[in-house]
This record gives sequence, C-alpha cells and structure tokens, in this order.
Amino acid sequence: MGTSVTISAATDQDAEQILKLQYLCYQEEAARYDDYGIEPLTQTLESLRAELADGCAVVARLGAEVVGSVRGTAEADGTGRIVKLIVHPRMQRHGLGGRLLTAVEERLAAERSVKRFRLLTGQRSEGLPLYRSHGYAPVGTERLGRRLSLVALEKGPGSEPETAAGAEATECAARA
Repeated sequence: MGTSVTISAATDQDAEQILKLQYLCYQEEAARYDDYGIEPLTQTLESLRAELADGCAVVARLGAEVVGSVRGTAEADGTGRIVKLIVHPRMQRHGLGGRLLTAVEERLAAERSVKRFRLLTGQRSEGLPLYRSHGYAPVGTERLGRRLSLVALEKGPGSEPETAAGAEATECAARA
C-alpha cells in the first residue's frame, strides 16, 4: 500500500526541500512571462529560512519528501498574506493545493487571529480557479516589471467556496 500525503507545519529542516521544489514549480511561471528573474527563482536559502522562522508555513509530505508548500504572514490589521503555494508536478490535480491553502488559512486564523486573507497571483496563472473556488475574489491588479501583472485576490470573514469541484484545479505554480 502507498504512503499517503500528510499536511503539517514546516520546519527549518524542510527549507532545502522547499527551496528546490519552489525552483521546480516556478519554472513554468517564469516561462509564461519570459522572466526568469522572478523572486521565487532567485530566493536564497537564508531568506527562506527567515520566512519559515517569522511566518506560518505548511508543507505536504509524501513519506519524507516535501511535495507541496505554502507560506503566510499576519499583518497588523488582521490580514493574512498567503504566498508561494506550490505543488510538485506529479502531485497536481488531486486537491493538494486546496488542502494546503485551507491548512495555512486555518493556522493563520487560529495562531495569529487573522480575519481576512490576501494573495497575489500572475494574471495568466492557472491557479485563479483554485483561489476562486476557495472564496477569493479579485480586488485589483499590480504591475511588476514589463511583462508581469499580478491579480490581487481577497477573502473575508464568511466567504464560502464556489464549488467543491473547483478545489481540484491545483497546479504547480498556483502562486501567490
């Protein structure tokens, strides 16, 4: 019988695996925008370790292997900022992205009193259906560089997912 995927808090010991997975997952996004200088591809291990220490990070594990990850932080106004939702390409389209998103939201709400969530994703990202299915709505756009526009999405108290089926729309770079 196979090993099942578990979701848990990320630790400093996960940092190298998360960084390697992040690099793998953001290749498609970089190609989509013809920009290989995006922050997920240039982030250092030290910077990632600092994020893990200061924020709220969750990983999906298949045995000892990290196959997914997402990070979040709490802002002073009670907003949780969700970033870098990634799922290994071989694990996509099985609802893992939705499980990770729910897990980080629950941890931010319980541990940091977050009431509202905000994330950014590429305007051409395949992750938009996932976020919408989890109650996120577009609230604006932000331009980064010449080629990249990001969609800002927010989810407030009482937001309900559109459909459960939409949660299956995960992909490697369902980025925030």
